Amino acid sequence: MINNWIEEKTFKSISYSGQKLVQTEFESCIFMNCDFSNADFSESEMLNCKFEGCNFSMAKFAGTGMKEVQFIGCKLIGIGFDDCSDFLFSVSFQKCTLDYSSFTEKKMKKTKFTDCSLKEVDFSASDLSMAVFENCDLFLTVFQRTILEKTDFRTAINYSIDPEANRIRKAKFSYSGIAGLLVKYNIEIE
Repeated sequence: MINNWIEEKTFKSISYSGQKLVQTEFESCIFMNCDFSNADFSESEMLNCKFEGCNFSMAKFAGTGMKEVQFIGCKLIGIGFDDCSDFLFSVSFQKCTLDYSSFTEKKMKKTKFTDCSLKEVDFSASDLSMAVFENCDLFLTVFQRTILEKTDFRTAINYSIDPEANRIRKAKFSYSGIAGLLVKYNIEIE
């Protein structure tokens, strides 16, 4: 149940660190350089919102709806996006640090990740069909039982994807990135 509704507002350089923002609906809001570290967004809704240069370290999103949410230059380390509501889940990330986050079992068709660090992120059992990982670092990122059909990895680096444990039909890879598909065979490619 939504208790607060905030629409079409811009917030700049505000600290919400440790605050409870539960059961709040944010619609068409812009947040610039705000600190949301340790904030609790449980059971909230974010509709058509943009976050620029924000810190979400250790923020909680249990049951939070994210629909058409943009994150630009944000720090989102260790975030459990898999705790977010699945209903119309739609996000995009540009120049963000998402290391150690989890998207387990999320439906993320056509999601765009641009210039992001996604080290040790868990995408197990997610649907990333037609997603784009443009200039992203996927070091030790987990793809297990993940749908990667038509997903674009051409400019991504450091990925390790087992073609036998994931659906990769018509996924796009660069010639130099093919080694990331053969890691499990422990072979040397020169």
